[in-house]
Amino acid sequence: MTNQTFKNRLDKIVAGALIILMALMVLNVTWQVMSRYIFQNPSSFTDELSRYMLIWLGMLGAAYVAGQDQHLAIDILPRKLNGIPKVRLMIVINSFVLFFALSVMVLGGSNLVYITFILQQKSATLQVPLAFVYTIIPISGLLVIYYQIFSIQNHLQTQKA
Repeated sequence: MTNQTFKNRLDKIVAGALIILMALMVLNVTWQVMSRYIFQNPSSFTDELSRYMLIWLGMLGAAYVAGQDQHLAIDILPRKLNGIPKVRLMIVINSFVLFFALSVMVLGGSNLVYITFILQQKSATLQVPLAFVYTIIPISGLLVIYYQIFSIQNHLQTQKA
C-alpha cells in the first residue's frame, strides 16, 4: 500500500468519525433542548456529554484539517515565494507543526492522560474516567505528526523534481 493510499484511507476514517461525532452531538443537544423546554425536566447528563464531544470533535477536526493542509495560517511569505525557497519554507513550517504536535499534544497529552488515570479522576455527572476524555489529545497529536511527515515527504519529492 502506498503512502497516498494509506493517507486517503486514514482521511476517510477520520472524516467518518467526525461525521458520527457531529451527528451524535446534534442528537444530544436536541435532546437537551427538548427535555428542558418541552418536557420541563432537564436532562442531567447532556451538558457534560456535549462538552466532552466538543473536545473530541475539536481535537480530531484539527488533526483532519492539518492533514488536508487547510489549517489556519498566515501565508503572506509562502504566497510571495516560488520554487525551491517556497518548498524549503513549507518544510520548516511543517517541521514546527510536527514539533508542536509531538511535544505538546503527544507528550503533554499523554502525561495528562496518565495523571488523570493514576488519580482516577471521573467526570461529575457521567462518572466517565477523564483519562478517556483526554485520550483524544495524544491520538490527534499522532495524526498531526503523520500528516506533517507525509507533507514533508511530498515537499522533498517536489524539491528533487
